[in-house]
Amino acid sequence: LQSRQGEWDEGLKTLVETHHLLKAGHDAFAASVLEQDALLRVTRSRLAELSQEVSEAALKDREVSLELNHLIEQVHERHQADLLAEVQQYHLLPLPSSESEKKVSMLKLQVERMGEINLTAIDEKAELAERFEFLKGQRSDLESSLSQLKEAIAKLDKASQSRFNETFEAVNAQFQTVFPRMFGGGRASLVMTQEGPGMENGIEIIVQPPGKKLQNVNLLSGGEKALTSVSLIFSIFMIKPTPFCLLDEVDAPLDEANVGRYNEMVKQMSSQSQFILITHNKKTMEVADTLYGITMEEAGISKLVSVKMLEAIAHNDNIAA
Repeated sequence: LQSRQGEWDEGLKTLVETHHLLKAGHDAFAASVLEQDALLRVTRSRLAELSQEVSEAALKDREVSLELNHLIEQVHERHQADLLAEVQQYHLLPLPSSESEKKVSMLKLQVERMGEINLTAIDEKAELAERFEFLKGQRSDLESSLSQLKEAIAKLDKASQSRFNETFEAVNAQFQTVFPRMFGGGRASLVMTQEGPGMENGIEIIVQPPGKKLQNVNLLSGGEKALTSVSLIFSIFMIKPTPFCLLDEVDAPLDEANVGRYNEMVKQMSSQSQFILITHNKKTMEVADTLYGITMEEAGISKLVSVKMLEAIAHNDNIAA
């Protein structure tokens, strides 16, 4: 066994040496492959560049060929000459002298100054003249229409300004009357302000509640602003009433005294307009002819309830009697 182990060690040593030799050859071959692969990539890149250049050259050749054909056709149409034959004939002629070249240059310059002869210029002039007369007439019509439109706008502005001034004076007079009734005293007026040339007029509300100094409406409290706004709305309603008027929680910021005066005014104006009031105020509910409310007798089921106050009062009187 020791003898055979020695032989095996020698064989293993030989195999290891052979393995190292083969590995070195493999590494050298792999390096060669890598080098050849890099060279192949460079060659392919160069091939792509050359293919691109060939394509561009072919495209350029096609463009030059088309330009040459176009030039031949243009020379034939303008000068009734075969360009290829003329070029061939030109090369057979002796070189021109300096005087001939100067004469050719001078003739070319004269031709360029003269420009191309347009044989249809007369017809084009007639068409343009007709077109000019048509546009001239259209312009005259537009100018006339614009002038009429400006006159109509001026008349409308004048009429609108007159109507506005009349309405402003009427509303201001009513506002000066309604405001003391709503506040239990004091005074108020509408003042027209000028914003600037060409600007529309503005309106400023100047009020003086009882016991306070004259000031702008923006300086009032929330309740005073609401009551002033209601006074202005009622003033406009007195000038031109509408069939319906919806007031949503207008009396919310008002105190009890102001609510009473507000209700009296609504009651008075209800003779010419129907007022729909959204409110939680008991005093306001008392002056209404009909009450509508939402109740929920059963959970999740809303029910509309209405009460006509006059019938309810009569019914209660009958029960009391």
